[in-house]
Amino acid sequence: MGSEAMVPEWASEPCIMGIDEAGRGPVLGPMVYGCLYCPLSYKKTLATLSFADSKTLKEEKREELFEALKGNDSIGWAVDVIDPKELSAKMLKKNKINLNEISHDSAMGLVDRVLKIGVLLTEVYIDTVGDPGKYEAKMTKNFPSIKFVVAKKADSLYPVVSGASIAAKVTRDRAVRDWVLDETADNIHRNFGSGYPADPATKSWLENHKHSIFGFPTLVRFSWGTCSTYFKSGAEVLWESDLDEDGGGGGNNSNGKRQLKLNNMGFTTSKKRSEEIESSGKGRSRFFQARKLEHLTHF
Repeated sequence: MGSEAMVPEWASEPCIMGIDEAGRGPVLGPMVYGCLYCPLSYKKTLATLSFADSKTLKEEKREELFEALKGNDSIGWAVDVIDPKELSAKMLKKNKINLNEISHDSAMGLVDRVLKIGVLLTEVYIDTVGDPGKYEAKMTKNFPSIKFVVAKKADSLYPVVSGASIAAKVTRDRAVRDWVLDETADNIHRNFGSGYPADPATKSWLENHKHSIFGFPTLVRFSWGTCSTYFKSGAEVLWESDLDEDGGGGGNNSNGKRQLKLNNMGFTTSKKRSEEIESSGKGRSRFFQARKLEHLTHF
């Protein structure tokens, strides 16, 4: 999402860019990285446009400024919306990717996108994530022709970063506001507060929308430590081992014990009865029904 569809007339002039994020801390919703870029010759004018750190502005003012920058022919912008599922999947994979790395990759992706449409970037200003010196060195290594300035509170120091923070914040706010909640929890509602872990409204929403088997709706970043406390009483599921070529079961526990564990929890009856239920779709979780997942016995 952004203004890259049309290459601006000033793209061949030396240009500056600012990069900032919104939604790093919440347990709900996406994290959004935003960038704003313009000709170096427009830098002084940019400072007069009332851009400021988005956290210091009311929602109405952010919306107004975002619409203004979108309609300004001397400004380009782009955002990278990182889905909660993607954040959690990367943070929980075998070779974990931490939030700082995800942030750095997003920032580099925005620089690369703008360069590829033909904008001559010469200076990029970034609100830091982690150590500013290391972050700056990483960016310089990947884009040696660009001067990078990575600083704490860059969204308050540089108007070009302030503009990027507004693009990121408004995009995230709209994404959360318009999020389609159509998942496993019954009576799901949108009264989830700010989305930050310490918010009582967010805590209450998480408690009321957990599922003992499937976890949380996809709005939730399930890798956050905050989420683990909600599943101390969650159901334990031990999956039946795949049969090897000789027909034997793998693993240390016998297949009978594994199947018995599932039976005791009420998830299966006999194998034949289980297949009948699966094929008919009766009694299946809405999670499977909504995604039209079918039980397969032959591949």
